[in-house]
Amino acid sequence: MNRRTVTLAALVALTVALALVSMAAGRLWVPLADWADAANPRSVIILELRLPRTLLCIAIGAALGMSGAAMQGYTRNPLADPGALGVSSMAALGAVLTLYLGAGASQPWVIAAAAMTGALIAVFLLLALSGQASSIVTFLLAGVILQTVAGAGVALALSLAPNPWAVNEIVNWLMGSLADRSLDDVRMAAPLIAVGCGLLLLIGRGLDALTLGETGARSLGINMTATRWLLAVGVALTAGASVAVTGVIGFVGLIVPHLLRPLVGARPGGLLIPSAIGGAVLTLAADIAVRLTPAASEVKLGVAMAVLGGPFFFALLLSLRKRIA
Repeated sequence: MNRRTVTLAALVALTVALALVSMAAGRLWVPLADWADAANPRSVIILELRLPRTLLCIAIGAALGMSGAAMQGYTRNPLADPGALGVSSMAALGAVLTLYLGAGASQPWVIAAAAMTGALIAVFLLLALSGQASSIVTFLLAGVILQTVAGAGVALALSLAPNPWAVNEIVNWLMGSLADRSLDDVRMAAPLIAVGCGLLLLIGRGLDALTLGETGARSLGINMTATRWLLAVGVALTAGASVAVTGVIGFVGLIVPHLLRPLVGARPGGLLIPSAIGGAVLTLAADIAVRLTPAASEVKLGVAMAVLGGPFFFALLLSLRKRIA
């Protein structure tokens, strides 16, 4: 077996192992013997709390990992990521507006629709602001603009919130967490994420061709307009659905492709599936860690990923600067 096959097998095995640990781990550890015993009260914890949380971990990690790899492949920019470049923030702005207006209280699908709309707008604005042949600096500046606009919109919603309970709900949601999620959240997010990932897989050949530049890709028969639309809608569905049920969880799509490139190769289309599995592994591991943190209350997953991703982003930027210099 080649290194790619071994890596994929290891990632799948690690995902299964971490999923089992995720089902058992927490303030109260639930042994395997209690999982299938319907008469045992602990089985309720597994079915109603741990199972939805684990499934969402896998789905959202896969969505963010694949969307990050797709954005990096399309833009030929190693810093592209839905969280770092404002896509998740714009999705959060759309969702926050529904929370502020109270539109999503009785109809959760409204939050998902608003989040996906915000993510879709963000992807198109990012591509438009950065231009056809964008440099790393231009792309980062475009991301900063989106982050600033989204942050200003969220701050305005917080300052004009009608009551402190609305403020508390928005702030807690923005920090990103998988706590207290239900199977209803899984049913809402999983199909949208699956469709989004399917659309991103369709552009794998186009991403490979783009390593030759847009002119080279067109000469190979790649429809760049269709590729751009599939990327935008795919990232909007994956990032939007993720943000709608968990809030903002960043840096998964930035970290995972960089860790896996040396193991599975740098071909952008070939990196999509490994990044999806790797994203699930990273999100599961981080969520288990926040549950086991000895604190009065559970650390938010979005905060933990920011603590991990911030130094990684800084180190990556320094590495790129040295390489360019």
